Amino acid sequence: MHPAQRTLWFRRLALAGALLAAAVVVLGAWVRLTDAGLGCPDWPGCYGHLYPQVQHGFSRALHEMIHRYFATTLGMIIVGLLAWAVWNRKDRGQPLIPVAFLLVIVCLQGALGALTVTRLLKPLIVTAHLLGGLSTLGILWWLSLTPAERPLAPREATLRKYALAGMAVLSLQVALGGWTSTNYAAVACPDLPTCQQSWWPPMDFHDAFILWRGMDIDYTGGVLGNPARTAIHVTHRIGAVLTGCLLLTLSCLTMLRAERRRLRVAGALLVLAISLQIGIGVSMVHFGMPLPLATLHNAGAALLVIAMVTLLRTLWPARANGVIP
Repeated sequence: MHPAQRTLWFRRLALAGALLAAAVVVLGAWVRLTDAGLGCPDWPGCYGHLYPQVQHGFSRALHEMIHRYFATTLGMIIVGLLAWAVWNRKDRGQPLIPVAFLLVIVCLQGALGALTVTRLLKPLIVTAHLLGGLSTLGILWWLSLTPAERPLAPREATLRKYALAGMAVLSLQVALGGWTSTNYAAVACPDLPTCQQSWWPPMDFHDAFILWRGMDIDYTGGVLGNPARTAIHVTHRIGAVLTGCLLLTLSCLTMLRAERRRLRVAGALLVLAISLQIGIGVSMVHFGMPLPLATLHNAGAALLVIAMVTLLRTLWPARANGVIP
């Protein structure tokens, strides 16, 4: 097989992995939102079995095990990508270091998945697990994209620092969203744009952001008081407004400065992802946090990661700039 064809098939396998990673992120949200995170109290099996048994809370256990099956398949794809990269490491344009780093992340994800169960849904661990899943998605999506063939124009190259800043802010907002979900703070503000019919309701910011509260605490249903949950929710809302404004500014700036169609498309994709996520967030509050919309909110976060990685990949086009394709 010609090296160019091998690289093409590598990118196709990475794309399959990225799509599966997105499914794993959404399934993880479904498991968390249906309170099925402890549906199987052991790991990697479920009550000592590879398949949940009827007598052991079958519905919740099945949700958890389906998530594990998908995650295991994703891990196998990543191992295959690494084997492919090592075997064809001499091919021009064949990335190796990012794939090796991806395997490290997936191993950490497995450990965090086990700790999620054994440490009784501790918010810090569950949030880290979410960030690891989205990082896996982002790297796989990066590997699936073909780098641009020609260097950036000077006005396009200036966008890189803004794109990196946007990715950093988005990562913080995603972490805050995970913290909101894992502390069961999503329903703390049932109205919009106010919260509990107030622009600044009673809030406990100190208790809201304590990352670790010791061992053997079952976090199912949450352990925080309403003022602390309200503080988390309001902080998430403020972060969403700031992040949305920043990313919309970045996308508009990208489309104004872009001299290549591919870069303009990346900017437009970011606008679409932001608009969908804002629409989902507003709808969640309006309709009382229904399960399908809450799950879609996590899918929206995955789409935002895909959009930002697409933009970043377009802004780092080739090995000539010292960047691994």
